[in-house]
Amino acid sequence: MKKITIVFVLMMVGLLLVACGGTEQAAPEETTSEEAAPAEGDVFKVGLLSPGSVNDDGWNSIAYEALQRIESELGAEISYVEMEQDPASFEKAFRDYASQGYDMVLGHGFEFQDAALTVSKEYPDTFFFISSSRVHEGNVIGLNTDSSQPFFLMGVIAANTAPSAGFVGGMEIPPIAEALDGFVAGAKSVDPNYPISSTFIGNFTDSAAAKEAALGMLAEGATFVVPDADVAGLGVFQAVAEAGQEIGTFGAFGDFTDNAPDNILGNYFANYGQGVVNIAKQVRDGTFNPTGNVEFGLANEDVMWIEFNENNPLPEDVMQAVEAAKAGIISGEIDTLPNN
Repeated sequence: MKKITIVFVLMMVGLLLVACGGTEQAAPEETTSEEAAPAEGDVFKVGLLSPGSVNDDGWNSIAYEALQRIESELGAEISYVEMEQDPASFEKAFRDYASQGYDMVLGHGFEFQDAALTVSKEYPDTFFFISSSRVHEGNVIGLNTDSSQPFFLMGVIAANTAPSAGFVGGMEIPPIAEALDGFVAGAKSVDPNYPISSTFIGNFTDSAAAKEAALGMLAEGATFVVPDADVAGLGVFQAVAEAGQEIGTFGAFGDFTDNAPDNILGNYFANYGQGVVNIAKQVRDGTFNPTGNVEFGLANEDVMWIEFNENNPLPEDVMQAVEAAKAGIISGEIDTLPNN
């Protein structure tokens, strides 16, 4: 059996949004920006501004674990600060790191964007990265995970296997809304009139509300219902499992096959931390040359991928349609957010 990894969608709350689960770890010794050592020769230095505890086993742990990998795999000198929601302190922390010769600093959430834009003008030799952001102004670059892409493929599957489908989201924030837009676009690329019902339950924890929403969609005839609601999404899996084998669904941000083994057709995985490590390597090697914000998508196979349920395989013609859509997304021929 695969291990369930829940990636807290408030990750995408760094977008305002998104994100995602982590692994348990011992509490690190707290480090402050004031404690960051001065630059020494060609030492690669990386700082992190975390909007909360790096031991949260979720969004902040993702960034901290990536920072640790940057230290061990890239030989970097690292430092981090656990921040409270105070824009003035954001500017000070960015300025402290940049003034001490840090090559890159990651503000782990959309809320750090304005502070980075202010401070970056004073320190053109430091890269300021902002998680869950679509910004590119000088040396300030957003890092975003585009969930519309895998959900587009889920839409293709839905329109090829079910007469109608449903989507149950957590909070109506950009990353979740974009996932829904991708799902709708994928389904309508197969059938422009394909019926899809959707709802946002307003949180990421109420599995009972998600189950009730899914049951309502099933009662209206949907036979394919997908969640993008973090822990609350477990309620969707309960609903489809109780409804029988003819109902299809998909896991998001982890392997949820055990929750509904007869219904889950596949699982979508995102490893944002790997994307951060990849970018850090480019900065260290002097090869990072952005032309816009960074969008991690299906083309980044070590950051975003889908694993299909071998015990519940899709028909060959449906898999061919999925592979064709995936190739179109990677090549840029297919826009997964055509109305945005």
